[in-house]
Amino acid sequence: MNWEADTEDELTPAESAHLQRLTSADADGDDRAVEAALRPRSLDEVVGQVRVRDQLGLVLEAARRRGRAPDHVLLSGPPGLGKTTLAMIIAGEMSAPLRLTSGPAITHAGDLAAILSGLNEGDVLFVDEIHRMSRPAEELLYMAMEDFRVDVVIGKGPGATAIPLEIPPFTLVGATTRAGLLPGPLRDRFGFTAHLEFYEPHELDLIVHRSAGLLGVELTDEGSAEIAGRSRGTPRIANRLLRRVRDFAQVRADGVVTLEVARDALELYEVDESGLDRLDRGVLDALCRRFGGGPVGISTLAVAVGEERETVEEVAEPFLVRLGLLARTPRGRIATAAAWHHLGLTPPAQPAGVDSPLFDDA
Repeated sequence: MNWEADTEDELTPAESAHLQRLTSADADGDDRAVEAALRPRSLDEVVGQVRVRDQLGLVLEAARRRGRAPDHVLLSGPPGLGKTTLAMIIAGEMSAPLRLTSGPAITHAGDLAAILSGLNEGDVLFVDEIHRMSRPAEELLYMAMEDFRVDVVIGKGPGATAIPLEIPPFTLVGATTRAGLLPGPLRDRFGFTAHLEFYEPHELDLIVHRSAGLLGVELTDEGSAEIAGRSRGTPRIANRLLRRVRDFAQVRADGVVTLEVARDALELYEVDESGLDRLDRGVLDALCRRFGGGPVGISTLAVAVGEERETVEEVAEPFLVRLGLLARTPRGRIATAAAWHHLGLTPPAQPAGVDSPLFDDA
């Protein structure tokens, strides 16, 4: 299972930073060009996500036997884990057309009504970033999901009239990286929900091998494992690193991705053995060397590394917390003992700032 498309909205500084990083889980233009060739086409080709794959397979098979459209599906989880791929597989398994849109693109109820009115029976409608859909569109979607009809309002003011519009039975597949932002009434209308988890290194190893075969890249088992181990549990990142290591192998080696070639290439691209890049290490370095391990406020930390606050908070921090290298506390950010060891430093017996924390906000 691989990756998903991104929307083309105006980017925030944090989103721009994501797209500029080799270890970002968000898709850039190069990713989109390659992903179509690398995506699994069926559930049988999917690597990892065993529980989701088995449960979804059961839902689809039952729908096929009944001759009806499957229940609406909600897929949640971090970017790059395969939500769009699963939506495409759902359509493929049901031999149904797939219509794609995104929450930010649906700014008015009329936008959604136009999309729904163009659906045919059995179509699969994929809405990426469904949590970013406008509230009027959400309310229109409730009726469409439950009753397969919408009320289209004609006119304005006291003279406005609602005309019911019947919609053929369809399957909505919603994808979100922030399931907690979905209103309860919307979540409750999905018949099947699944949360995608980060991948284990051995699963990413299989994905790297599969992608290498499709891209015509020759690599050793050790080279593949090295790439997988630095991919932050995310297939999209694994495939991006594979392409960069392939380039290195072709230009500076004999074209074969060996362990040594993979290590040299990833060192050049500043992705370390844990998957940390320059921004991640810069945050840890500032936290440990400049602030004695903290606690320190996120705004102060952002200034120290020369980045926007939201870039540190949304781009670097989640992975550092996930690895247990950084902790969020009410008093500010704190470097764990593992962070000191990762930088090759000895943690102080009593971290500086415990009595007078350097923070302007937590």
